[in-house]
Amino acid sequence: MPSSPGSPPASGGPSRRAHRLGVACWLVVVAAAAAALVAALAGSDVPGRTNATWLADAGAIATSTAYTWGLAARTGGRPLIFSILALVLGGLVVGVDTDALRSGAAVVTAVLTAVFAVMVTVPAVHFLGAVRENVVALLVAAIGSMATVAWAPVVNLDRFQYTVLGLSLVASFLTVFRLGAGWHGLGSRGVFTVVAGSLMLALTLGYAELLRRYGTDTLIDALDDAVRWSHHHLGAFPRPIVALLGVPALTWGTHMRARRRQGWWVCAFGVALTAPVAYALVDPGRTVLEASLATAYGAVIGLLIGYLLIRLDLRLTAPRPAGQRGRRLAGTEEATAVRPEPGRTHALW
Repeated sequence: MPSSPGSPPASGGPSRRAHRLGVACWLVVVAAAAAALVAALAGSDVPGRTNATWLADAGAIATSTAYTWGLAARTGGRPLIFSILALVLGGLVVGVDTDALRSGAAVVTAVLTAVFAVMVTVPAVHFLGAVRENVVALLVAAIGSMATVAWAPVVNLDRFQYTVLGLSLVASFLTVFRLGAGWHGLGSRGVFTVVAGSLMLALTLGYAELLRRYGTDTLIDALDDAVRWSHHHLGAFPRPIVALLGVPALTWGTHMRARRRQGWWVCAFGVALTAPVAYALVDPGRTVLEASLATAYGAVIGLLIGYLLIRLDLRLTAPRPAGQRGRRLAGTEEATAVRPEPGRTHALW
């Protein structure tokens, strides 16, 4: 992801080779960090300070530094300056080794991961392309999740999760504000999307409290039975915020970005997928398998909802030339979905 901020994709020659070399080096760092984090998680059951400790610290620092570079480069910032700063601060956290600093580093890493995982996506001309972008975002968020827990934060779980999600949403919308040309680029479609997404966010975050206050005993018992059945037979229960908001937003948003810039406003809610993944492993009451299954089930449900949103959007907005219908019309629509956007490894502006 280490392209120079603000520079267009190189057409050839030394600049193009340097860019490819930089991307390759970035991928090597991320892969090495992921390997160290996996090794640290595998050895985390051993009591006391073991080799898993320094592997976790090294993996967390490397991931945070690489993601800082990637996000800065992707958003037109100064990747070298910010990545060096992230490296120095990471070393300071490990050197001082206090709960407060480690918890703060975990919050920053989770927020950085959530936003970067959304920003690294590219427009999707068709639904399968949108599925691919969800997989890319999940992979980036999964590595960041290991880095977050590797900091060994000591936190109140609910407060940590709400803090990460809130800061991720703020950072995502501030970034999209620049990408969408400010409020002028929002448009009526964007206003509707932001309002609808905000309502869905409030509903998914507050559904438990709403059930407790206004749900009947019969309804609550039925939902509890469904959750217990899912845990017993499937190993986990789908995460509502992932299934109802995060994945549908990223699916529909990347699809819309190939056609209209308002798609970025939809993608902003994609942090409702990437943020829960980024802090999933912090919960000591959940195993890695359970967290993975809960995310996977939510992703499947979210993709179905995203597909329905795409079909509805195309039905309402796609041009319908006379004499064309069905697959022929779909092919024509995809052929015209050519809104330009920089590649995955280049700055967005």
